[in-house]
Amino acid sequence: MGFLKRVREEIAVIRERDPAIHSAMEVFLYPSFKAMLHYRLAHKLYLKKHYFFARWVSQRGVRKTGIEIHPGAQIGKGFFIDHGHGVIIGETTIIGDNVTLYQGVTLGGTGKECGKRHPTVGNNVMISAGAKVLGSFKIGDNSKIGAGSVVLEEVPPNSTVVGVPGRVVKRNNQTLPQEEMDQINLPDPVKEDIAGLRRENSELTNRVLELEASLRELRRQMRTEQEKS
Repeated sequence: MGFLKRVREEIAVIRERDPAIHSAMEVFLYPSFKAMLHYRLAHKLYLKKHYFFARWVSQRGVRKTGIEIHPGAQIGKGFFIDHGHGVIIGETTIIGDNVTLYQGVTLGGTGKECGKRHPTVGNNVMISAGAKVLGSFKIGDNSKIGAGSVVLEEVPPNSTVVGVPGRVVKRNNQTLPQEEMDQINLPDPVKEDIAGLRRENSELTNRVLELEASLRELRRQMRTEQEKS
């Protein structure tokens, strides 16, 4: 019953987040589904300290799906990897509920440090294609990481992060990422900075014109007074 329950959960999650699925049977073809089957078995072996067999099961899953999930990672409910090839999830990664990853995402470390060295991902987080989250810090609940971003520090809850290195460009997101699955309509920090510089330049230009007009008027008044004297 445990297996059947998980299959039903996978079907529900994929139907919710992937418009390309047309039948429940298709879930058995999804790399995400196959990768999670291998992960769950490998994770059980890992918890029992059967590390070699855990990695053996895990590597079989990698060869079949292109998704590498270390057996030691902790993954919550409602987890979904769309397409998934090239996804890497490190040993001490902790993933909350209802998290979505896209292809090419890395949840990795930054070196050979010991202990907790991989990210903690909160609930209802979406990490878009090609994003890299590196280090032991938390991605807050209900946050969204833009495609190709490189995140090297903690992300507050309800935030949108884009760029290299990643930075928060939006706070207090109103909708949950898994409801929209939107990877492209994100703020552009470079465009916003350029727009800000243009506004400041326009304000400075107007101020200079005002000062030049005031200076001309002052010179005119001085000439008039000189002529009278």
